[in-house]
Amino acid sequence: MSARDVVVLGAGPGGYAAAFRAADLGQSVTLVDERPTLGGVCLNVGCIPSKALLHAADVIEQADAAREFGIEYGTPKLDLDKLRAWKDSIVGKLTGGLAKLAKQRKVEVVSGRGRFTSANTLDVQTDGGTQTVEFTSAVLATGSRPVRLPFLPDDPRVVDSTGALELADVPARLLVIGGGVIGLEMATVYDALGSEVSVVELTDSLLPGVDGDLVRVLQRRIASRYAAVWTSTKVTEVTATGDGLDVRFEGDKAPERATFDRVLAAVGRTPNSDDLGLDKLGVETDDHGFVTVDDQQRTNVAHVFAIGDLAGEPQLAHKATHEGKVAAEVIAGHKSGFDGRVVPGVAYTDPEVAWVGLSETAAKRDGTAYKKASFPWAASGRALGMGRSDGTTKLLFDPETKRLLGAGIVGPRAGDLVAECALAIEMGADAEDIGLTIHPHPTLGESVAMSAEAFEGTITDLYVPKR
Repeated sequence: MSARDVVVLGAGPGGYAAAFRAADLGQSVTLVDERPTLGGVCLNVGCIPSKALLHAADVIEQADAAREFGIEYGTPKLDLDKLRAWKDSIVGKLTGGLAKLAKQRKVEVVSGRGRFTSANTLDVQTDGGTQTVEFTSAVLATGSRPVRLPFLPDDPRVVDSTGALELADVPARLLVIGGGVIGLEMATVYDALGSEVSVVELTDSLLPGVDGDLVRVLQRRIASRYAAVWTSTKVTEVTATGDGLDVRFEGDKAPERATFDRVLAAVGRTPNSDDLGLDKLGVETDDHGFVTVDDQQRTNVAHVFAIGDLAGEPQLAHKATHEGKVAAEVIAGHKSGFDGRVVPGVAYTDPEVAWVGLSETAAKRDGTAYKKASFPWAASGRALGMGRSDGTTKLLFDPETKRLLGAGIVGPRAGDLVAECALAIEMGADAEDIGLTIHPHPTLGESVAMSAEAFEGTITDLYVPKR
């Protein structure tokens, strides 16, 4: 039995951040994960491989779009083995880098299934047998897994996001169940690779919860590319046959039934809180399986902390990383807490959709006062030069203080642009601060400044009648 200051269960972006930060602060740390490589879902079968494939999709789309301005390429020839190997090589480089960082920090890494057996012991089932770790503090970072729809058949043609990223082939007809971020990102990939894609979403809008004016830009683009996009529609049955997957629907605009070669289920994720031995720790979960924490990431048990997807929405890697560092610092005796005012979100679709802080949807729902200013990318020289003038940058301000409350951006690289807005909110910047900050020209980033200028009434690139 090894005795450690900290044991971290789960080596995703939150878990390895917690382990590395704790080690940097002088703690002896054991990091446990079921996978033989560090990085969790995000690095191994999530964020990183999906973005690699999305880049490949973007290259294909840009080559196709170049015909409009006089550059024509031949039909892309796909070498799936090479594409898959390239994607896997990126994952390998990053996981290898994490292993090196763990070694440099003297973090003990144990590969196996961990389960708590008492308030201060964790048993890990490894290939070589059971290893018991005795600890003073624990960080729970076990993440989440895809929700499994009960009516889906046990058939290799029915996949979740992990299966879709394996890129076994390019199905002729693909149905994506779930119009959220994960489903639409994978739809983007397979559409570019040549699949005939259909998307079905139970609610009345794609990207539920995201402002409709942003989603409409995305929906207009994919409506002309995909075979179908059905909202307010329910899948009631999927039957595996020799000819494909027979799917039945309920919805005014959907067919009663249709056949597909592959079905991707992307209807959300559920926390990995079961079978961890949380009862042995005395840690409580809510009705949905999430572990409740305070702003120091501490659970109801003083020496046990929870971070990332396990600790609740939003289920995002960058949130998990910040929470992991907070937990490590608190364990090491530092006065730390999760005090981020906002957590940005991004759908890496085509076009990208990004948001941070207050949304119009939430403001109208809650009765929050705000004033809005937008800059259409049709007035952006950079966007026009890219052939992508359909985007927009929207900022929401406090009517009294003029401080930035929220932002929504749709268009290429929106995920990169929204970081400036997150920083502005954190720093308490107002419209004048943003508008008077000199942005490089011509860039997509200057659309943020121009939106602020539109709010201030100082913009010269648009005519905005005085209020």
